[in-house]
Parts: sequence; C-alpha cells; structure tokens
Amino acid sequence: MDKETVLLNNGVRMPMVGLGVWQMEEGMETEKSVLWAIQAGYRLIDTATLYGNERSVGRVVRESGTPRGDIFVTTKLWPTDFSDPESAFHASLSRLGLQYVDLYLIHWPAPAMERGIWQTLERLYESKLTRAIGVSNYGVRELEELQSYAKIMPAVNQVSFSPFSYKKDVLEYCAAHGIALEAYSPLTRGRKLNNPRLGKIAVAHNKSPAQILIRWCLDHGAIAIPKSSNKQRIKENFDVFDFSLSPEEMQELDFLR
Repeated sequence: MDKETVLLNNGVRMPMVGLGVWQMEEGMETEKSVLWAIQAGYRLIDTATLYGNERSVGRVVRESGTPRGDIFVTTKLWPTDFSDPESAFHASLSRLGLQYVDLYLIHWPAPAMERGIWQTLERLYESKLTRAIGVSNYGVRELEELQSYAKIMPAVNQVSFSPFSYKKDVLEYCAAHGIALEAYSPLTRGRKLNNPRLGKIAVAHNKSPAQILIRWCLDHGAIAIPKSSNKQRIKENFDVFDFSLSPEEMQELDFLR
C-alpha cells in the first residue's frame, strides 16, 4: 500500500497528510499557504463553510497546474445550514469553483436532524458530486446512532486527535468499522510543542516536535491535517514519511497529558 495514502471504505484513496486552513484569512494568506503546500507535495486540502476561505482554496486548486484529480479537497456542512444541506453543499461547490469535492463532512453532530442530513449526503454521493462522505467531531455514541440507519457508512470521522487529545475509544471504533480517523489540531495548536518528553523523542529522530506529533497520528493509522501558513513549517510538516516511531515511543506518547 502507498504509505502516503489510505484506502477509504468506498475504494477511494485519501492522502494521509494534508493542510488544514482553519482560521486562515480569505485571500492572500490562504492562497499562499495552499500553493506552498501543493508545491511541497501535499495533495489534501481541508476547508469548511465555517472557515470562510473556500473561494481561495478553490482558486489555487484550479490554478496550481496540478491536475484536479490529484488533489483531494474536503469541505464541511456547518450547523447553521442543517435545515437545507443540499443548498449549503451547492453553495460550497460554487465558492470553490469545482465540479465536485472529494469529501463532504457533517461538521458537528446534529441529533435532532441527522437522519435527513445524512440521507442528503448519501444522495450527493450517489450523484457523484462528492467522492466520499463522512462526519466530524463524532464520538462512539454518535457513530453508533448514525450507523443504525445509514445506507452508506461514513468514510471518515474527523476529530481533534493528538497525544494530548487521545481518543482511543473513537480510534478503535473507527478501525473496527472501516471508518478512517482524521486528526485535526494534531500539533495541539502549538501549545504542547515544548513538552520535554516529546522533545526527547524528536531529538532521537532528528525531527521537530511537530513532525513527531504528525508521525504519531500516522503510526496510529490516522490521517493528519496540520495547519500552518509558514512556508518552511508547511514543508517540514510533510517531511514525515521517512521514519516511524518505535512501540515504546508510541506508548510513551500515548500517555502524554
């Protein structure tokens, strides 16, 4: 298997490392960051209606010179649009300026409306407007509820995931049910990069603490979408495919808090 991609439960391949663009401003910041990422080898870009930068993401994807089929674009349905998810999807598609997205996620659980929302996503998938559908911020209980009526199983569950936010129960549930776990905030938004135990492992591998955190996700089988608008760090965050962590290092990181 290609070590840089994962095979989703519907046969679609998804890159294991991507760029998250949360809190990036529409325009120059987002456009530069996405272009630098594509130039560095990233093929997964993660945006959302909430982020307000879909236009910038789509513009770079269209104009980067990289074939559209080589770039995996994710966007998401925000709760304010739960009453009309189909219109919200088409609005995202219009802002992106794309004919389809690769992954469309329910950004947050919606217990009261979820069945109808998921049925809409299933129709969008069957219409080939999105290559995969999934969810975000779902725990085991929400996943079980969704699976009780879904005709098409979610391909991805995107959650906050790092050694400092280790959702082992969600990871194990997803692995057992063929759902890819995707880690947002894998770098803890920078808050834990000075942790001495993390630093020790980084020195042992001649890598940065950020690279260790991303590798930890990958070695757990999780997709990682670190966010950065710094050109050098964007490149660094993708340079994680030439090493692995030992079982002992993984266990030590699992218990960081």
